[in-house]
Formats: sequence, structure tokens, C-alpha cells
Amino acid sequence: MGTGVRRYGVIGDIALRVAFVASVLAVALTIAGTASAAEPIPIKVVVVTMFEIGEDTGDTPGEFQNWVEKFPLPETLPFPQGYRHLRYNPEKGVLGIVTGVGTARSASSIMALGMDPRFDLTKAYWLVAGIAGVNPQMGSLGSAAWAEWVVDADLGHEIDPREMPADWPTGHFPLSKNKPYEEPVPADTGGAVYHLDPGLVAWAYGVSRDVKLDDSEALQKLRAHYDGYPEAQRPPFVFRGDDLSGENFWHGKLMNDWAVSWVQYWTGGAGHFAMTAMEDTGTLQALTFLSHAGRADVRRALVLRTASNYSMQYPGETAAESLAHEHAGGYSAFIPSLVAAYRVGSRVVDEIATHWDLDADRIPTIGEAQ
Repeated sequence: MGTGVRRYGVIGDIALRVAFVASVLAVALTIAGTASAAEPIPIKVVVVTMFEIGEDTGDTPGEFQNWVEKFPLPETLPFPQGYRHLRYNPEKGVLGIVTGVGTARSASSIMALGMDPRFDLTKAYWLVAGIAGVNPQMGSLGSAAWAEWVVDADLGHEIDPREMPADWPTGHFPLSKNKPYEEPVPADTGGAVYHLDPGLVAWAYGVSRDVKLDDSEALQKLRAHYDGYPEAQRPPFVFRGDDLSGENFWHGKLMNDWAVSWVQYWTGGAGHFAMTAMEDTGTLQALTFLSHAGRADVRRALVLRTASNYSMQYPGETAAESLAHEHAGGYSAFIPSLVAAYRVGSRVVDEIATHWDLDADRIPTIGEAQ
């Protein structure tokens, strides 16, 4: 009798799964049918966020909620092939997506959106706007950084430091190499590094550099611990600094030193590690493939990361103590970093949407009058 019950339970579970898949496919086919009967919606800007805590509005915010409530993004569009439903502002032509956390989800979600027949994304700009850990050599809590270089932290070989040669600075090195930082840098990076359009990045920074970011007594107290790191002790500010993208939430001075060197290696010394994030190489890989298919333009991608925490401990504290403090109270600058991502990012999105007569057919660059 027990075996029969288990077997019935499995069959029932399979039936439920089949019904669920069928319902998702039905929605997807409905979407496709509707889209084929109408012209695709031309999108000016896609705002790419990575997580939301609860609902889109009215509760504890994640990266998406400020955009939905304040920009706003009033319309909800079903998106069963992705992580979460989409939001849309038809007057401004701006679409919002939550990809899910990690490079796999971000790549999958952006690819799913790029292939969605409801939308014309051929001229769309893509703004990644999310929180990150900040290198205290480059910035402070609540600050915002525009990246020109996005480097992958995961692709490579790795030998446990306890087994690596004594003269190696790290056990992590490129797939095609035999030791850390071996020259020349691999020509076929396989998604190890992305160089965003320098003119567009410079333009976005110029448009937003004077955005006022929130400060507080709590942030001031935390900054004060970073003696010897002048950039970490500044009030929140907008700056240019590059992005290291990887699945692991690493922390500590030794890892921070590695991140600095890893970004410099892959960029030939041109990149300067500022923010440690998770999803951005996945997003850019999907946009690269979509560009090959003529469905998007990766040259129109921007990456904005804002500092929710420092990527290493302050002098006199251990890495484990520092990370435990972040876990105990949530990220040190969680809410200020969310606000900064929206406040800085929306300045640029508004500029593009407002001047679409110009920006549709040419990518803005520094020094151009809008």
C-alpha cells in the first residue's frame, strides 16, 4: 500500500508539473500571437535591475521599486519566460526588468527579453542599475560609479592557495594560461572582459556627475573607520570606476587586492576596480549575442553600480568580522545605495527619452549638447 501511495504521489506531481508547463506555454503563445498581430513596441531604454524583495510597490524596496514608483513604470506586462514580470512606461518608452540574482539568471532573462516579439529593442539603450560592494580605494558608501570596463571574476583556472607555488600571488589565473597574470592577455576572452562605449560612458557621467546623493550620520561614522583611504571617507559622490562581475560574494583586503590586479590585467592597465557585482557579464554576454542577431545593440549598454557596502574591512578589523557586521545589520548603505541607483540612473534615462529625436539614431558622447 505504501508503494502504491508513493507511486500515485509521483504521478500526481508529474501531472501538476505538466499542467504548470502547459499554462506557461499558453501564456507565452498568447503573447506571441498578440505580438504577431501588432507592430512591436519600440523601446527607448531598458532599465535592468537584479532583485526585488517583495512586491513592486508599497513594501521594503529592492532595486526595482524606486523605478516602478517614482519614474514611474505604471504598466505591468507578463513575462513568463523570465524571472519576474516587466513594468513599462508607454509615454516615455521605458521598460523595466528584474533579471534575478547571478550571471545565469541575468543572461537568461536578458536573452528572453531580447527575443520577445512584443518589443523592438534595436535602438534601445540598456541601463544596468544596481547595488554593489565598493573598493575603498575608489569610493565611499552610497556613492555611484559608471563603469567603462566590466571584467568577469569567475572564468579561469584555480588552484587552492595551500597547493599553489610559493611565489604565486594567487591561485586564480586565465583558462589558457599556466600561471597568474601571464602575458600576453588572451585574445579570445570568451566573455572575460567587456569594454563599454567610452563616449557613451563619459556622456552618462557628465550628465549625472552633479546629482546630489544622500548622506547621514550613520554613513559618516562608518566612513571614519577607513583611515588611510581618503576616497572611502568622502561623502557619497558620482564617479567613474570599473566593475568586477562574479557569482561569489567575496570580501576582505586580500581579495580586494586580487580584484584590483585582475581588472588591471584584463584591461591592459586601463581599468580600475571600483565595484564588485554579480550579474553584469551575464547581461553583457546576452546583449552581445542579441546584437549578432540584430535584435539589440550592445554599444548602447551602460552599467551603473552604487555602494551598499565596502568590499573589505577597515584597518584594525578582520575580514570575517567585517562580513559578519554586514550580515547582522544588512548592507551598511542598503537604502542609500538603492536611492542613488535610481537618482543617478533616472537622470540619464530621462535625458535619452527626452531627446529621442537625437539619441535614436546616434549614440551620445561627451561634449554634445542635448
